[in-house]
Amino acid sequence: MSTTTQDQTAAHDDHHHGAPKGIMRWLLTTNHKDIGTLYLWFSFIMFLTGGAMAMVIRAELFQPGLQLVEPNFFNQMTTVHGLIMVFGAVMPAFTGLANWLIPMMIGAPDMALPRMNNWSFWILPFAFTILLSSLFMEGGGPNFGWTFYAPLSTTYSPDSTALFVFSIHIMGISSIMGAINVIVTIVNLRAPGMTWMKLPLFVWTWLITAFLLIAVMPVLAGAVTMVLTDKFFGTSFFDAAGGGDPVMFQHIFWFFGHPEVYIMILPSFGIISAIVPAFSRKPLFGYASMVYATASIAILSFLVWAHHMFTTGMPVFAELFFMYCTMLIAVPTGVKVFNWVATMWRGSLSFETPMLFAVAFIILFTIGGFSGLMLAITPADFQYHDTYFVVAHFHYVLVTGAIFSIMAAAYYWLPKWTGHMYNERLGQWHFWCSVISVNVLFFPMHFLGLAGMPRRIPDYSIQFADVNQIVSIGGFAFGLSQLIFLVLVIKCIRGGEKAPAKPWEGSEGLEWTLPSPAPYHSFTTPPEVK
Repeated sequence: MSTTTQDQTAAHDDHHHGAPKGIMRWLLTTNHKDIGTLYLWFSFIMFLTGGAMAMVIRAELFQPGLQLVEPNFFNQMTTVHGLIMVFGAVMPAFTGLANWLIPMMIGAPDMALPRMNNWSFWILPFAFTILLSSLFMEGGGPNFGWTFYAPLSTTYSPDSTALFVFSIHIMGISSIMGAINVIVTIVNLRAPGMTWMKLPLFVWTWLITAFLLIAVMPVLAGAVTMVLTDKFFGTSFFDAAGGGDPVMFQHIFWFFGHPEVYIMILPSFGIISAIVPAFSRKPLFGYASMVYATASIAILSFLVWAHHMFTTGMPVFAELFFMYCTMLIAVPTGVKVFNWVATMWRGSLSFETPMLFAVAFIILFTIGGFSGLMLAITPADFQYHDTYFVVAHFHYVLVTGAIFSIMAAAYYWLPKWTGHMYNERLGQWHFWCSVISVNVLFFPMHFLGLAGMPRRIPDYSIQFADVNQIVSIGGFAFGLSQLIFLVLVIKCIRGGEKAPAKPWEGSEGLEWTLPSPAPYHSFTTPPEVK
């Protein structure tokens, strides 16, 4: 079924069932495009909310000494900033992209479970309302870091921990429902002739991500439930006085937390694998190796969790095992980077905004990968652990990685979503302001960490003052740059130049001339179902 036919079918169904208008249309919608749009707007609102918290953190750290906020409130900001960016900004954005694109890419009329799709979105605003409302409770909101290590989250935490646990449970339920929907859709609703090795890589990466979500979200649910019972019901899972073990918390949390990091980057790989070939006017280099590399990363992600725990006093053989597995995971990731560069090699390149963000992703994500390799080496990690070096590492992976890829996707598919071309000049401004400021923000953090500045602390030694001022200026500039993106998206939705049928000239239809297993392209419908 072509996209036009889908729209007509949806319109016919709405008319036939007397679908409500206005706000009720959005509340009750089962259309994958509407739900994708809701997810994307929600994630952008959360991105700005979490970003505002980051501004509070950087303002406090602008100079040494305590000046703007209380240390307890600073800790609440670091905690809720992390939770909102991970669960509220990055993951819902990828789910929104999945909702919009997967049915189109596989030639399906909609997601397989449309009512569950609606529900999985609408419980999210409630989850984050609960989380944010905890900040206004007596004693304040969660103040123990987004990793909520026991006993900080049990013995020493505020009463708002109950709200924090409840909100995490709701986010987990949403993620599991979304993942089930993706798997069922891809397995059951592919168009005739759409074999596994013809799936676009975005579909492959999301399929693998969905299995990861189903595997690890119940682990997170178990961890927060044990935190809840330790705090309020007298159990002692993580209390040594009662026979528990606080280090066991870290094992349980990171068994969820490390695959979670890959959940937040695998869909990025699919996005970049769609954009780079389009603007190189070449097929993707090494399609099959990309699929196998994605699967390898997913499997290995379950074998590396304790590299977050090298300083907890593990036996040497365990440290060696986790060190070698962590270094091994760099191999399939390196395959992907090599394939993207090989795709661009001798291509007919053009650098519109989506391609700029894609190229920035490849370069800056690779920097994040290299600092991750440094952290993988156990004796080195003893020095880097809990310093700003770690903050620099994972922000290069998650900001210039996950978030840049989401922005690349937004620019690439906005013409398809809205029917209008975005303002390319504004897009270029947004890119250059973002890419310069984000490096001013995060690159100096490597040196702060190497010099020994601890993370999550509201005050610091005078020797770090100059570098922190530079970092904070970069942070404010990056935050303001995102307002350009907001203006651009609103202008694009409200009107502007009408998008042609093939917005990125020269990139469409290319795949049909290639021998199998070339992936289908998202802008075209498979020939069998036209």
